[in-house]
Amino acid sequence: MRAITTTGALFLLAAMLGATPAAMSAAPQKKDYLSEAEADKIRDAGFTGPRIVLFANFAADRIKKLQYEFAHLDPSDEKRTDRFNALINGYAGCIDDAADLVDLGIERQQDIREGVKVLQARLKEFLPYLQDLSANGPERDTYKDNLDDAIEATQDAAKEVEKAAKEMAPPPVRRRPQ
Repeated sequence: MRAITTTGALFLLAAMLGATPAAMSAAPQKKDYLSEAEADKIRDAGFTGPRIVLFANFAADRIKKLQYEFAHLDPSDEKRTDRFNALINGYAGCIDDAADLVDLGIERQQDIREGVKVLQARLKEFLPYLQDLSANGPERDTYKDNLDDAIEATQDAAKEVEKAAKEMAPPPVRRRPQ
C-alpha cells in the first residue's frame, strides 16, 4: 500500500468537506409549504415586487383551499386536522415571506409599489376571515394555535405594508421637454 501524502490528504479532506450537508445548505432551499411549481415561479420572478405579488397570491390560494375544506367538512375524515394545519401554516409562511420581501425591497430601495399594493389589498381580505374563523370556526381547538400564529403574521405584515407605503418614495415625475 502506498502512503497518502500531505497534499493528497488535504485534497481528499477538501473533497469530503465539499460534499457535507453544511456546505450544501448554502444553496437556496425550497420552502416546505410551496409546491415545486410555486417555487419555480418565485425563482423565475427575479425581482422583489413580483415575488411579493406571488406570495400574496399563494396565500390567497391557501385561504381558498381552507374555505373549501370547511365547506366540505367530513367528520369521518381523519386527516382533515392535518390539512387544516398545513394550509394555515402554508398561509402564514407565504405572508411572512411576503413581509420579509417588503422589508428587503425598502432596504434595497427597489420599486415594490405593485407588490405592496396587492399585498395590502389581500391582507384586508384575509384578516377578517381569519379572525372570524378564530371566533366561529368549526373544530377550532384542532388548529387554534396555528390560526393564532397566522393572525399574528397577518397583523405584522399589515404593519410592515403600512410602513412601506409611507417610506417608499413616490415614482419620479416625467416632464415633457418643451
